[in-house]
Amino acid sequence: MIKLNAIKSDKIWGYELWIASTHPNGCQKDLEKFVGGDYPLLVKVIQANDKLSVQVHPDDETAQLYEHCRGKTECWYVLSADKDTQLVHGMNGIYSASEIRKAIETNSLSDFLRYVKVEAGDFIYIPAGTVHAIGGGLRLLEVQQSSDITYRLFDWGRGRECHIEKGIASIKSGGVRSVSKFPGVFSCPYFLMEEITVESSYITQLPGTKSGAADDIKPSDYALFFVIDGEGEMNGEKACKEDIFAFAPGEELKASGNLHIMKILPATEKRR
Repeated sequence: MIKLNAIKSDKIWGYELWIASTHPNGCQKDLEKFVGGDYPLLVKVIQANDKLSVQVHPDDETAQLYEHCRGKTECWYVLSADKDTQLVHGMNGIYSASEIRKAIETNSLSDFLRYVKVEAGDFIYIPAGTVHAIGGGLRLLEVQQSSDITYRLFDWGRGRECHIEKGIASIKSGGVRSVSKFPGVFSCPYFLMEEITVESSYITQLPGTKSGAADDIKPSDYALFFVIDGEGEMNGEKACKEDIFAFAPGEELKASGNLHIMKILPATEKRR
């Protein structure tokens, strides 16, 4: 087990903490060494003091075509939210590329967006191709594929570069899941998440490899444990709100105290 130290990135709208990353744009060398290479997930804490751009991320196929990298499916768990805070989660209809392009040119894209009020504990799944924007007054846990590709469609007049053609090409018109409280367990093709409540003590044995041989262990076999709230210990090390720990396959986790934890694992065919 290792406890990870965040890499902070200041933004025009607030800041990001890259709390579990081996991505070249913000690599935690201790995590890279611990897992033995490229960890397929990137986990962040996002503090949005102002709204982010309206954006979309490409799927694996589109990202390979344009950027020669992974796509970016992600999700958000709301850690805290100002009263009546909204975010953009998809579009309110199905629109053609020419309609979207015209709306961007005429500064009317906001009329095409689906706005959702959120509060602490809400969960938002954002498969690649979903138009979205984080609203101001939100602090989020973000779990995503290890990718740093964002195509801005509209930036509220702030003058930053937008990526309209690549963004429009990346949009998928499928329906989006409803925003609701985290269901306790969630899985998608890229990651698995499980909410754990520790009251006094909690012990679990993490799955190991079939053979138990070190050569069979892959970076995707390692698990992350993020402290949503509370205070206690993990394997004898102090654990507080927003701490994150990486565990090796087959390792035993011993937690004590009062902790609200999110377990995060890369998805594999065997786990789905």
